[in-house]
Amino acid sequence: MGNTRVRDFERSVRTTDLIRMKRQGERIAMLTAYDFTMARLLDRAGVDVLLVGDSLGMVVLGHDNTLPVTVDAMVHHTAAVSRGVSRALVVADMPFLSCHTGVPDAVRAAGRLVREAGAQAVKIEGGHSVLEVCQRLVEAGIPVMGHLGLTPQSVHQLGGFRKQAKSATEARKLLESAQALQAAGAFAIVLESIPEAVALEATELLDIPTIGIGAGPHCDGQVLVSHDAFGLYDEFVPKFVKQYADLGRQMTAAAEDYVREVRDGAFPPVRKRSLSGSYPD
Repeated sequence: MGNTRVRDFERSVRTTDLIRMKRQGERIAMLTAYDFTMARLLDRAGVDVLLVGDSLGMVVLGHDNTLPVTVDAMVHHTAAVSRGVSRALVVADMPFLSCHTGVPDAVRAAGRLVREAGAQAVKIEGGHSVLEVCQRLVEAGIPVMGHLGLTPQSVHQLGGFRKQAKSATEARKLLESAQALQAAGAFAIVLESIPEAVALEATELLDIPTIGIGAGPHCDGQVLVSHDAFGLYDEFVPKFVKQYADLGRQMTAAAEDYVREVRDGAFPPVRKRSLSGSYPD
């Protein structure tokens, strides 16, 4: 495995570019990708960061949540995405429990995502519980993106996919965790499903960029699950999602046309045989 596609390192987005963009007031565009074709299309569109999210457990593999996703699955999908990218920064999710069974296990898992799959960084969910992991990964040369607020890997503990940091105490804890992740070496932090005011305070407080998802307009960048944004996944679409296309319906309609033409004999078309007995080119 590995990234066999040649990247233009003069034009590729790096973690330091995201910090520079924050300082210069440039917004960061981030989307998820799980395969070569999707990655190539989104990369061509100029997306800054492609996240190989463990959300693939739901939108690709059909699970109810992200918990069943394994390190092997993340390596497999991250390698496919890396092969389709020439510019965007590729960030891979550290899946459930990969950061909580000890620092050595976390380093090995992250190392596989970088060495075998071609990721340029990994994303880890949680605050103070993952600070040591964050620090050790950074010391090992693996850039880390944090993730606070609604952390899907903690869905059972949180009581479902619910908005977080709604009370003053929860908001203060999130801000403290964000500062601690920054101190541990994180280069950016995803803020998911939290009040706009809390996201604004975090964005102003931190020197590293914040990437919002359901956190309002004040973050340094935004991320969406591509299957939500482009209408490819209709099992559950969060209220904060803007659908930029309805590709799922278009694909279904196109497939219906194909089925009808095959059954009617319209595809492939019948070609008339020439008098010489040969078929025209």
